[in-house]
Formats: sequence, structure tokens, C-alpha cells
Amino acid sequence: MAEPDIAISLSPQESKILWRLGALEPRATASEEDLVGQLTLPIEGVRGGLERLKARGLVVSSEEHDRRLELTVRGREALERGLPERRLLTALQPGPLVQNDARHRSGLDDKEFAAAIGQLRRAKALTIGSELQVVQNDPPELKADEELLGRLSQGPLPAATGGPRAEQLVRRGLIETVSVSRKQWSLSDNGRSLLPSLDERPSLSALTSMHLKSGAWRGALLRPYDVRARVPFLEGARRHEYLSWLREVEQLLIGLGFEEARGPLVETEFYNNDALFIPQNHPARTAQDVFFLKGSPGRHPEPKTLEAVKNAHEGRPLAPGEPRLSEGWGSPFDLERSQQLLLRSQTTPVSVRYLEKHPTPPFRMYSIGAVFRRESLDARHHIQFDQCEGVYGGKDVSLRDLLGLFTTVARELGVGEVKFKPAYFPFTEPSVEGYVRHPSIGWMEILPGGMFRPEVLRPLGIHVPVAAWGIGVMRLAMVALGINDIREIYANPLTSLSEARI
Repeated sequence: MAEPDIAISLSPQESKILWRLGALEPRATASEEDLVGQLTLPIEGVRGGLERLKARGLVVSSEEHDRRLELTVRGREALERGLPERRLLTALQPGPLVQNDARHRSGLDDKEFAAAIGQLRRAKALTIGSELQVVQNDPPELKADEELLGRLSQGPLPAATGGPRAEQLVRRGLIETVSVSRKQWSLSDNGRSLLPSLDERPSLSALTSMHLKSGAWRGALLRPYDVRARVPFLEGARRHEYLSWLREVEQLLIGLGFEEARGPLVETEFYNNDALFIPQNHPARTAQDVFFLKGSPGRHPEPKTLEAVKNAHEGRPLAPGEPRLSEGWGSPFDLERSQQLLLRSQTTPVSVRYLEKHPTPPFRMYSIGAVFRRESLDARHHIQFDQCEGVYGGKDVSLRDLLGLFTTVARELGVGEVKFKPAYFPFTEPSVEGYVRHPSIGWMEILPGGMFRPEVLRPLGIHVPVAAWGIGVMRLAMVALGINDIREIYANPLTSLSEARI
């Protein structure tokens, strides 16, 4: 039972919160947002009051996890401009057109045009022959997609309401499933027993000359000092739990024979994309996905490396008399674009720079560092996050070695079950994605990797197989450290830091 004299040591905000929680139905709870709206208090005041009441044992909290659907940046653009399939149908309203004319009239790029045709064929709304001809002007699937995007433009929706159309739009990158966590609060038994002794008169924590002059002190309660309150306990400095865990990862990789390498945060398009055989018109290289920097262009690499990468992109032999590696990407290589500066969107440029300087096998290198992407913030995504990059190369290295390395890392770090599935990356073949189960969020893609393509290795003078990976090390930390939201890693709550296990 709570002692009655605790009531007069509560602040007005704390008393209001207790009264509001006491007015709830039995077993009902309220979120911080609910209390803000009902009490007209700022969110900081509500959160601070709840934490102080919790420290006194007067309220308890529980955490709820929910999944909801939200529009991506690409989805908002599609909503404003129209879905590609709707734009194609509009272009074909006057009558059938050959494909080139239809694409030109609709204003779609090659990728959007191919997606529009695929969607309309599946909806049986289009026939393809010498010309494109509309069969249905308003197929139900298209109407359902537009309706769902329109509803999401008004705000997030529960994931369960989306249905099969939502799954299709998620695969197209127009919407995303976001995990949301929020606290629910209610009175403890001590808090409920204290309610009858709460006084509605205003309380003063300090007596000032203004109170004496106005006489306001006569009708107010003076809050006494609570001699039983906990005093601050100062602890010595300690490393953040996440940084300590990163040291464990580094020690594990060093123990497996890997050496550390580092690279710049500001990169050129050449090292961030071109040297990885990512086409210069790839969607992931747009301003919607990366942060470009204004100012002077970056420096090109050595002429020999630049020429070899250029030839690989254009489908030419790397040197006279050699066979070409592939057909390339069918477009001229833009030397000026390769000099554009950006905040690196992956740590793989570190691997390229390492292999360029160390072309003699075997290779065992790792690098842990920050990358930057234009992501929507949620429990699993952030505009800045860490990756653990690595390469493992030698005469007999294969994808099996990479899967074994992933399994070993997961086992040694205690993150539980791992599963793999085939994947596609422009610079590796074959490629895999490794998934680890988070106890609250579910399966998360954390372990992507594969075997570098010849178009990446040969221009760097490498002639042995090289396995490469870019582990989502912050997501891995969420599983290992029991963190439900990636944004918590950037926070510095003193209570959590003082109780950290590492």
C-alpha cells in the first residue's frame, strides 16, 4: 500500500495523470498520446510525469507492437503522377499504338513502361500484338490499387486491412509495412489506493515573494521535501552498449583471420556504384535514394582502372585481344557522372578500394562504418546506419564458404536461427539474403551477400573468386541486444546505459 503523505509530494502534472488513469475502466490502459490530448499537457511533461510516477511504483507500463501500412516516397510520387498502368491506359484512350509511341505518349521510362504492361496483362486489360490495345479501361485491380494508395495518403492503415493488393504494392515498393511500438500505461495497486488521498488544491514546490504579496500561498499546499526519494547516483563513464557489442563483432572477425579496412564517408559515384557494375541509370542511384553533394567533382581513379570499368559497362573488351566480359548495359558510360560526390549509400566501396590496392590473393577484409540513405524512419529503417562490409577471396572460395561464415557469425553472436533465400544484386552472382528472427518484429533481412561478378573483379586485376557481404550490423544488434526499434540505438537514456549488460 502507498503511504498517504506521498500524495502531497506529487506535482500538479503527476496528480493530473493519476486522476486521469484512475478514471479509466478496470484493466483499461492509456497511451502517452491519449493523455496528452485529454490533459492538454505537452508530451514532454506527460512522459516525465509518467516516468517519475513509475519510479515511485504508482503506475505500470506495458509495450504494444503493431504493424501498419504506409506510403513510400515512390508511392507518393505514383499517387501524384498516377500509377504507370493508369498513365499507359490514358495514353491509349485515343486508340491502339505501337509500343514506342505508347511509351513516348505516356511519358514513362523503360522500367515504368515494362511494369505498366506487366500489371495490365495480369489484369487482362491489355492485348499485345503489333500494337498495344486496351481491353478494359478500368480494371478492378487497378481501381483497388488506386483506392488503397488514396486511403494511405490520409494516414497509415493497419497491416491486416491491406489484403493481397497491399502485398503486391509492397513488392513494387509503393507502400511498406512498418512495425510500431508504443507504451500503454495504467495505475498500479499502490497508485489506485492513493487516489482517495489526492488533494485538488494547487501545490507549490517553491514559495516566492509573488506568492506572499498576492496571498496565493494561503489556499495552496506546500509540497514537502520527500526525504525517502532516491538521490542521483553518479556512475563512472562507460562505453555505449551498442559500441561495446560492435567490439565483440570486430574481435570475432579478427579471430577468423580478417583485417580491418576503412574508407571515406563522402564517395564518388565511381566507387559507390560504377566500379560495382551498377548501371548508371539504375533507380537506386537517383536523388530519391541517396544524398548527393553540391560543389566540385570528385577525382577519378587511376586511368587504367577507369578505362577498364568504362569498357565493362559498355560491353567492350578490357584490353585489346581479350574477350569482352558481357554485353554491358547498352549505353555510353558518363565520365562526368562517375565524378559526382555523394554520402556513401553502402560500405561496398571500401571493398573496391581495398581490392584495387591489394590485387594479390588471398583476401580477408572487413570494415564497419556508417552509410546514408533516404529512408522513411521506422523500427527497422534509418537515414544513417552501420554496415559490416567484408570480402573473402581465394582460389577455392565459393558461396558455400560465405554461407558458412554467416552461420558462424550468427551463432557466435547468439542471434539464433538464420535462413537464406536467393537474391539479386547487380554486382554479385550468385547472391543470397540471410534472415534472422527478431523476437518482437519477426524475420529481418540482415545478411546479404554473394560472389563478386567478373565485371567487378577483372577491371581491378582480380582473377580469383571473391565472396562479398554487407551485413546490416545495426539490425543484428537489435536481435542480440533485445532492441525493438533501431532509433533506440541512437538514444542515450542514462537508465538503460547504466543497466547495460556489456
